[in-house]
Amino acid sequence: MITCFIRYEIDPFKKEEFAEYARNWGQAIPRCGADLIGYFGPHEGSATTAYAVYNIDSLAAYEAYRTRLMADPLGQENYAFSKRERFILKEDRIFLKNVSMPHGALVKP
Repeated sequence: MITCFIRYEIDPFKKEEFAEYARNWGQAIPRCGADLIGYFGPHEGSATTAYAVYNIDSLAAYEAYRTRLMADPLGQENYAFSKRERFILKEDRIFLKNVSMPHGALVKP
């Protein structure tokens, strides 16, 4: 299992457009085969930084997932929406492996 972290630089005046984009991926990404953890938009601090995080079995599974995502009607519309509205200024993607597992049980004070 690998985790994809996407760091976005977004237009601070188009946070609602980014939120709509995120909600659309919230439907399309799981349908196309990735385990979406979530999209995270600005709340406090930076008004231009956002993230997306999802798990996928392997880089080979990622390639198949991307093919399905590009063929998905909502995926196609979401790509077009981001290009048309230009709320994403920069996007960086990295794949990481969780090396801290297994975790201990959560203790609430």
